[in-house]
Amino acid sequence: MRPRTWQPPVEPSRAEQTILKAIKRAKLFVFLRLHRHELFNEAFQQELAGLYDDASKGHPPVPPAQLALALILQAYAGVSDDEVIEATVMDRRWQLVLNCLDAERPPFAKGTLVGFQRRLIEANADRRLIEQTIEIASSSGGFGPRTLRAALDSSPLWGAGRVEDTWNLMGHALRKAVGMIARRQGWGPAENRQDAIARVAAAAGAPQLAASSLKAALDADWDDPAARAQALAVVLECLSAVETFIAAQP
Repeated sequence: MRPRTWQPPVEPSRAEQTILKAIKRAKLFVFLRLHRHELFNEAFQQELAGLYDDASKGHPPVPPAQLALALILQAYAGVSDDEVIEATVMDRRWQLVLNCLDAERPPFAKGTLVGFQRRLIEANADRRLIEQTIEIASSSGGFGPRTLRAALDSSPLWGAGRVEDTWNLMGHALRKAVGMIARRQGWGPAENRQDAIARVAAAAGAPQLAASSLKAALDADWDDPAARAQALAVVLECLSAVETFIAAQP
């Protein structure tokens, strides 16, 4: 039995308008609340519902669109499955997006969320969700598409059993080398590792490596082949700078 489609109100209620005014700087939440009906149109909802074609008969699961919205927020915020469930009853920003304002109980269980994520990844629909979200962000102007792509692409959420984005794999490898130099040279206490890495990266002439996500630091238009080539050139320059810096160390 296919899950039902999701049809929350398009126009914000008075209570929602109050929250929207209070969280203007939480732009992703504002964007998703105002444009969720465009993101999850009827066609896309049917596409997501198709993930359940093999489900046994019985009570229909939670609307996939609601679960997909939760996954987008989870990927962007970098929180655990348990924290998602907690946020649905403790964080009014999450409730605003998921249409469960003032909920005293989570709108779905952790197992339901994890099961949907598994179906999404197995069908390669996670990429479809990311691309659809970025497309709406770009066409609506409601959120920066580059920032959104960098954040979602670098999220380990989509990585259960997957190879991580190549750009960030390179970034992690270079950061690890820089971190080793920082420890060996005593650049900063262990509890302040990020500052130590930033200092060494700057000294090596590769400040981009101080960012937790190399892809986000490059801030390229990843849909443009020329921009990707330029970004690769920057990564290679970082690699060369780190190699030179390492060679000069005692």
